Amino acid sequence: MRKVKEVIKKIFNCSVEEFYSLLNISLQKKFKYFGKQIETCAILNAKSGRCSSDCKFCAQSAKFGLRIKTYPLLEEKKLLGAAFSAFEKGIDRFSFVTSGISLSNEELKIIGKVVEKIKSLNSKAKLCASLGQLKKEQLCFLKECGLDRYHHNLETSREFYPKITTKQKWNDRVKTVKLAKEVGFSVCCGGIFGLGESEEDVISIIETWKELQVDSIPVNFLHPIKGTSFENANFLTPLKCLRILTAIRIAIPEAEIRICGGREYNLKELQPLGLFPANALMVGNYLTTKGRSLKDDAEMIKDLGFESNLRI
Repeated sequence: MRKVKEVIKKIFNCSVEEFYSLLNISLQKKFKYFGKQIETCAILNAKSGRCSSDCKFCAQSAKFGLRIKTYPLLEEKKLLGAAFSAFEKGIDRFSFVTSGISLSNEELKIIGKVVEKIKSLNSKAKLCASLGQLKKEQLCFLKECGLDRYHHNLETSREFYPKITTKQKWNDRVKTVKLAKEVGFSVCCGGIFGLGESEEDVISIIETWKELQVDSIPVNFLHPIKGTSFENANFLTPLKCLRILTAIRIAIPEAEIRICGGREYNLKELQPLGLFPANALMVGNYLTTKGRSLKDDAEMIKDLGFESNLRI
């Protein structure tokens, strides 16, 4: 781990000239494990708002009382329609995401039924879910229904986490990730940067992902939302975002790295360079903020000389 720390520190503190050499190294590592293909994924906010947690960056927390769309778990027809619509556009993965610390067994049964229906019609569909902190038997149920991947973020480092939220414990998040791996899921586990975390915090969470051997790392960058505790946050620059992505790739070369929420707001004109270290991209809209058009993302991937399955 000492070597990993030294490499990450170098990435964060070296000159721009040296950094771009390291960025090229991250690209070569990406090519080695993933080639030119950029995997795309999309999410559906399947249950929105009224979350009892108090994450300081999240518009869905009931703590802030923001005027966002709030609704219970969507009906089966809408869940199915959103998934099939994404696959028709050539999006590789689709995920159901719900607000709240966990789901009830009744809600879980609805998700499971939808997964079974999709798989019965398209056995090759890559289906994911982000449903909070589930028990082992609940995860086993989803696995039996045909779900391919379970997503659960750590958000930030163990050390910085108490400054971000108090309702959910960091160790419980890690437990969920370990349980998902135990029942045989491919696991997607990432976090959000731009909360005021230190360089040591970035190193810490990267080390945790490496220790947990997660399959996919979704990287979010804070998009400040008015009314939340971080509405005036200004901790990131496009180059700093690029350094973070590069550090993750060089430290964990074999993991999928997908750029997710906040990329448009934070990477700005450097978005194409983000696909040097990253091999995957979340496309479409996010939970409470809008994303780019599929056309723009497809063109960006093509212009870089990379490949995707997007159909526009």
